[in-house]
Amino acid sequence: MNIFRLGLLFSFIWLTGCASMGIGSRSMDELTQHYTNQQSRFVNIDGLNIHYRDEGQGPVLVLLHGVASSLHTWDGWVEQLQPHYRIIRLDLPGHGLTGPDLARKRYDIGYMVKTLDTFLSRLNIEKAHLAGNSLGGYISWKYAVQHPQRVDKLILVDAAGYPQDMPFIMNLASLPVIGEMSQLMMPRFMVGNNIKAAYGDSDKVSSQLVRRYHDLTLRKGNRKALVQVFRTMKEQSRNPQLGDEVKQVKAPTLLMWGEEDNWVPLDVLAQFRRDLPVASVVTYEGVGHLPMEELPVQSARDAHIFLQTGQFFSMPVSMGN
Repeated sequence: MNIFRLGLLFSFIWLTGCASMGIGSRSMDELTQHYTNQQSRFVNIDGLNIHYRDEGQGPVLVLLHGVASSLHTWDGWVEQLQPHYRIIRLDLPGHGLTGPDLARKRYDIGYMVKTLDTFLSRLNIEKAHLAGNSLGGYISWKYAVQHPQRVDKLILVDAAGYPQDMPFIMNLASLPVIGEMSQLMMPRFMVGNNIKAAYGDSDKVSSQLVRRYHDLTLRKGNRKALVQVFRTMKEQSRNPQLGDEVKQVKAPTLLMWGEEDNWVPLDVLAQFRRDLPVASVVTYEGVGHLPMEELPVQSARDAHIFLQTGQFFSMPVSMGN
């Protein structure tokens, strides 16, 4: 181990020498009691028991969360949009109450897209609007490329999809030794600091929000799965051809971005704008990586305008001209 990695290791140990280290796992019974409701369902997909919620009535809108998150990230959107749509959101493999796929060592994009396709088929959903944040956005546009007949309109919220530097915590946790240590302990204050770094306004990060993120990280197997997700994303983020297929997206697309996003920065938005044949764009001043959490009412309203009209405001921004 070189000196740099050794220093990171010692720093990690020192930082976690406090209360709420997150050693051990939270029981599934306890987590289910706190983080399910009457709309919660579970469906078995190839041995993986996927947690999802099915709410509202109308055209189907499928919501995919980002890395280290859960379906709860969309609570604000569901409150605003369920009068207009049948909203289906799920905990992705390795996340939330779904937990790890014990048959997998890598959570690559091909696996995620296939799992989503099987899930939608199991629910007899032939076509839907699709919205995804971060990793969920990456899965969304890849799904739209591979299954264009099943995607009506597409919303990418601070989505991954092009080569970029990994966020510090993801890069750190993907390192040898440190990644293995993070599977044993995950301090709540570190989870809180990561959420604050993802927000444009850290004052909006409540203790209840931090506790939910932390609790679901402590579901048995999730920490190991997250390290595997981080390592897979780090590997994929170095691929210079990562975004080549974006040009093949046929669905009308809304790009929704926080202007203070340090995790997937605005230069990634610029590449989506360049490569998508036709896209509408909305950005939010002072907002970070999670507009649907930080600005739920306005971002949901903007999503609804787009889903109703196929464009945002008067005309979409054409990238082909």
